[in-house]
Amino acid sequence: MLPEVIRAGRADLYSIFRTRAQDCAEALAIEDGSKKLTYGELLGRVDRLAAVFLARGVAPGDRIAILSHNRSEYLEVELAAAGIGAIVACLNWRLARDELQHCINLVEPVLATVEPDLSEAYRAAATTPCLAIGPDLEMAIAGAEPDPRTGTMVDDPEAGLTILYTSGTTGLPKGALISHRAHIARSMAFAAQLALDPSDGFIAWAPMFHMASTDHALATILRGGTVVMVDGLQPAVINEALSRHRIGWFVMMPGSLDAFVAERRANPLPVKGIKVCGAMADLVPPHQIAELTAFLDTPYLNSFGATETGLPPGTADLIAPGVTPDRLSKRISAFCEVRLVDPDDHEVPDGTPGEMGRKSGGLCRLQQGRAGCRSADEFVPGEAGRLQTAARVSFYRVRGFSQIDQRKGPAACPRSPARGLICAPARSSAHHARSSHKRHKRSGHCCDQLLILALHGIGTRFADGQGPSRLHHVSDEAKPFAVGRVEQIDLEFGCQNGRFRGHQRKGRVSAGAVERGRNDSGM
Repeated sequence: MLPEVIRAGRADLYSIFRTRAQDCAEALAIEDGSKKLTYGELLGRVDRLAAVFLARGVAPGDRIAILSHNRSEYLEVELAAAGIGAIVACLNWRLARDELQHCINLVEPVLATVEPDLSEAYRAAATTPCLAIGPDLEMAIAGAEPDPRTGTMVDDPEAGLTILYTSGTTGLPKGALISHRAHIARSMAFAAQLALDPSDGFIAWAPMFHMASTDHALATILRGGTVVMVDGLQPAVINEALSRHRIGWFVMMPGSLDAFVAERRANPLPVKGIKVCGAMADLVPPHQIAELTAFLDTPYLNSFGATETGLPPGTADLIAPGVTPDRLSKRISAFCEVRLVDPDDHEVPDGTPGEMGRKSGGLCRLQQGRAGCRSADEFVPGEAGRLQTAARVSFYRVRGFSQIDQRKGPAACPRSPARGLICAPARSSAHHARSSHKRHKRSGHCCDQLLILALHGIGTRFADGQGPSRLHHVSDEAKPFAVGRVEQIDLEFGCQNGRFRGHQRKGRVSAGAVERGRNDSGM
C-alpha cells in the first residue's frame, strides 16, 4: 500500500475536531454557565493552549495531569493535548491523598492543570509543575500564538489521548489508556447505534474524570453538537438545559433519578428533545425507569460497558417510555464481537456461564488476549441472542475488610451486592482481609452480621426482585458518586449491644459519623 494512503487512514482526534470547527465555526460548541464558546472560538483557544503546552516542554507521549471539576477548560486541555500528541490523565478529585498520589505516580506527568480549589490536594500528593486553571491559564492563552506544529505531531492513531482510572473496587485504581483510535471509534459506534444527529448535544454533569462525560463530550464535539458543562448533579440546571438543547444521550445514573424526577415534578419545563436517557438499568428500581422515561417521553438505555471499552459491548437495548421492565438481559452492541469464555479463553458450552470477552474498535489500547478485553462479569446466553447476567467475578470491598467473591453463591453473599453495593462480611474480632492477593490484619472490632453500605437513592430491591437481607445506610452526609456509588470511605465498624457504629479515617472526604442500629431496609 502506498505510504500516502496509509497516512490518509491515520486520522487523529484533533484533526477531526479542527475540520469540524472550521466547518461550523459559528455553531455553539460549549456552554458553561454564562460562558459560551462557538466552534471557531474553541479552536482558537485550543490552538493557543497547545502552544502553551509546547512552550512548557510538553512533548508527544508526555502526560498532562488534570485535577478539576467540570468546566469548559477541561475539554480545552484534552483537545489541546490531542493536537500535540500528549496524553491527559483525568484524576479523580474524590480520592484520598494516598490514592491520588498513586494515580499521579502511575503516569508521571510533566505538567498538571489544576483548579484552584483542588491545588492544595494536588500539592500534597505530587510536586509536578502546575498551571492553575483560572487567571493564570487565561493569561497564558492570551499571550500565546498558535504553533504550526499543532496537528502534525500524531503519526499513529494508537497514540494515547486520555487516561481514565478504574474505580478501585479490587485494589488501587488502574489507568486505562484510551487512544485516538478508540475515542473516534467509540464516538462513531455510539452515534450509529442510537441514530444520533450531528447537532445533538450532551449535558456533561457526571465528572469528566469518568468515561460517561469525557467519552461523550469529545464525541459530541467531533460531531458538531453542543456540550453543556454542569458541575455535578444539579437537577434545576439540568432541567433548564433540557428545555433549550436537543440532547442525544441524556446521562442519568443510578442514585440520581430521585432528585431529577422531583425537580421535573416541581418544574415540568418543555423538553426540546432527547434520543435516549439513563444508564445501568440493573441498578435502578424498575418503577423509576418507567417514571423517568414517561416524564421525558424517551427510551431508557439498558447499558453494559466499561472504562476500558466505552459503552459497548452490551448497550443495544432500549426500554420503551413508561414501561416497567421485567427483564434486563443485554443486547450486544453493533460493531463489536462478544464471546463467553472460561479462564483459559476457551468458549463455554451453551447454558454455561462464561466471562465476557469482547473485541471492538473502541477498546482501550492495553486490552489484549484471544478473547479481547475480559470483563469482570459472567453471562449466560439468553433468548434471541441476549445475554443474561450470571455473576460478578471481581470483588467488592470496604478497605480493611474482606472482599466478597460473588461466585460463592447467594448463601455466602446475596446477589444484590453484586449489583453495585459495597459489602463487608462478618468476621471474628481479629480477621484477615484479602485485597488483591494481599493480607491486611484488622483487630479490635467484631461484627456478627453482614453489613451493607447502600447506594443513595437506589432503594432496596432491584429489577430481578432480589434484595439484601439486611441493609444499613451510610450517613446522609456521605455523598454518592455521580455514577451511583457511595464515596469510598474508610470506616471502622464494630458491634456493641446490637448496634453498628463507624467512624471515618482521617484524610477521607467528609462522611460524618455512622450509627444505625435499626434494619433500614424495612425487612
